[in-house]
Amino acid sequence: MIREKSARKSDNRSEKKAGKGKAELPKGVIAVAPPSFRRERALIKRGVWPVAGCDEAGRGPLAGPVVAAAVVLDPKRIPKGIDDSKRLTAERREELFEEICATSSFAVAFASPARIDRDNILRASLWALARAVRALPETPQHVFVDGRDKVDAPCGCDAVIGGDGIVMSIAAASIIAKVTRDRLMCALALDCPGYGFETHKGYAVPEHREALDRLGPSVHHRRFFAPVIAARLKHFPETVEREPDLFAADTSIASGISAAV
Repeated sequence: MIREKSARKSDNRSEKKAGKGKAELPKGVIAVAPPSFRRERALIKRGVWPVAGCDEAGRGPLAGPVVAAAVVLDPKRIPKGIDDSKRLTAERREELFEEICATSSFAVAFASPARIDRDNILRASLWALARAVRALPETPQHVFVDGRDKVDAPCGCDAVIGGDGIVMSIAAASIIAKVTRDRLMCALALDCPGYGFETHKGYAVPEHREALDRLGPSVHHRRFFAPVIAARLKHFPETVEREPDLFAADTSIASGISAAV
C-alpha cells in the first residue's frame, strides 16, 4: 500500500515536470497550432523561390483604407512567434513588425475609401493585394494569399482559407498590414479628432457609431457602408443618392402610351 502511494506521488511529480513551462488552457479552450513554414519550404525544395505571402487589414471598418502587405521571409532568419495578427497583442505585433521588417523583404499597398466606394470592398482589397505583390523588391515565383480569392499575380498563386493562421508568410503579412493600418488610423485621428480613430481604428464599435451620428461622416469614411449612409442622410441629405422607386409610374412612358392609344 505504501509502495503504491509512493509510486503515485512519483508519477505525479514526473507529470508536473513534463508540463512545466507550458501554459495551462482553461477547460473548453482548444489549443491552436501556430502557422508553419511547411508550404514555403516544399516549394523551395522544388527550386521555387522567392515565395511570398500576402494579406490585408481593414475590410470591415467604416473608415480608412484597406492596407495590403506582401512578405518574403528569409528561411534562415524567421522571427520567432509569428502568428495570425488577430491572436497577438498590440505590443507583440509591434515587436514582430520590427523583426519582420529587419529580416524579410516586404511591400505595402493601400486601397483608399474612394476606391472602395467605386469598386466595392472585395475588388478594392484584391487590387491592393495585387499591387503589394508587384511592389516586392524581387518578383516572387509563387504567392500564398489569405482567403478564397486568388490575386492577379505575375506567378503561381494559392488562396488559403484561414491562411493567416496556417501559412507563416501570410501570418507575417497580416502583421505588417495590421500594424501599418493601425499606425495610419492614429495619424488620421489627428486630422479628424472626435471620432476616436486612434482607439477603434475605424471599426463599427458603439463609440464610433455614436460619434458618426453626432459629427457626421468625415472624408475618411466609406460613403456606401450603411451606418455612414445613415449619418450622411442626417447631416448632408443632399449628398445621398436616392434609390429609384421601381414601382412608381414612369410619367414619360405613361404619356407615350396614352398618346399612342
